[in-house]
Amino acid sequence: MNDALKATGSIRRRLTVQLLSGAAILTIILVFIVRSFSQQLAEQSQDNILNASLTAILDASSIQQGEVTVDIPYSAFSMLSNLSNDRVFYRIDQDGAFLTGYADLPTPKLRAAADTPTFMTGTYQDVEIRMVTATRLLALEGRPIELQASIAQSRNGQAQTLAEISNMVMLFGSGFFVMSAIIALLAAQSTVGPLQRLAASVSRRGPHDLRPVTATVPEEMVPLVQSLNQFIQRLDTSLTRSEDFIAEAAHRVRTPLATVRAQAEITLRRVDKDENRAALKEMIRAIDDSSRAAGQLLDHAMVTFRTDHLERSRIDLAALVRECVDRLQAVAALKDMALTYAEIDTAQISGDAILIQNAVRNLLDNAIKYSPMESHISIELTDEAPWLTLSIYDQGLGFPKTGAERLTERFERGDNVGGIVGSGLGLTIVDEVIHAHGGNLTISNNPNGVGACVSISFPLP
Repeated sequence: MNDALKATGSIRRRLTVQLLSGAAILTIILVFIVRSFSQQLAEQSQDNILNASLTAILDASSIQQGEVTVDIPYSAFSMLSNLSNDRVFYRIDQDGAFLTGYADLPTPKLRAAADTPTFMTGTYQDVEIRMVTATRLLALEGRPIELQASIAQSRNGQAQTLAEISNMVMLFGSGFFVMSAIIALLAAQSTVGPLQRLAASVSRRGPHDLRPVTATVPEEMVPLVQSLNQFIQRLDTSLTRSEDFIAEAAHRVRTPLATVRAQAEITLRRVDKDENRAALKEMIRAIDDSSRAAGQLLDHAMVTFRTDHLERSRIDLAALVRECVDRLQAVAALKDMALTYAEIDTAQISGDAILIQNAVRNLLDNAIKYSPMESHISIELTDEAPWLTLSIYDQGLGFPKTGAERLTERFERGDNVGGIVGSGLGLTIVDEVIHAHGGNLTISNNPNGVGACVSISFPLP
């Protein structure tokens, strides 16, 4: 049956992949945002220190003895050196003419406004630098003098700091992704958990358990459980109707056949011609064959349906066997057979009384049918823990030496019973009933002489 199912993928795998993909995207976005913010913060920090250093230099400039004097304070460079081990460059121009510092240090193409620093990023002496430029106006002998100062710092330290931050961010991102992956796996398992529990609950049921599913399930699974319960209800109704039909059919088929056989026997007593009597005997034999086959087929169908949902109860096996023996005494008497029954006082088992009675009746019927006239059939009930065993010994044809193990299959008969009416379903019915009750069926030839021995064993409760 599993071969007919076509799976289109695992819900758990699909959900896990989607959650992991979302976690990976969030991790990448998080790493990008944190790294960008760190870079902006580092650049802003460097710009603030450069601006503070440049302000200190401009504030230290003055006019002494008619000349512009720039006394660069130590703090202007110390605050930059405290940031990192980067190189520091500066340049001071007076009215556009170089005054001191690094003459080849590039300056902004646009003139810096007074008291408004101008930042730029460039390359100087093969290193990347960050530079700030600002101007200050001084008065000399009544005329204005423009003093422009620029200070630059290499960005190696900043790059190193960003690299360290990036490594930490990657480590943090990896940890975030691992945690997200664990949460995704747990979420996927939690999501498919109710499905697995529902499947396990249904699979643990026996074939006779057709109760509706009442397990608590998530809201999304309610339609599935409702559909399953509706299917179980329809199946239960169908099985009940089938069992009722089989019981009714058995009555409808057997009764007309019994009537026809009775009329044929009455007619046989009134007919004198040999050819007519022979024809009537053949008809009676055919009726017996049809009646037995129809009855056995219906019994087998009933057993097949009923074994799927056994109606177990406490059964006194000794009393049940005694009742079957009493009912068949009249049939045995027609062949002058003796039925002896050795029972025990306590023979309680748990099972379906109708099925067990059917099995016992089939065994006794076979023993009577295949035994010769004026023979003896012995029925014994023994208690040998953990089994309660019913054994039937006859003096009939016995089982063939080869192929006896196939006699429990449908329509299989021994090659030594060709002239006796039978359907080949008796032992099949017995075998199905016994195995449905967890018992064993043993067939062998009579160890005490000619004939057969059939034993059925039931587990003691």
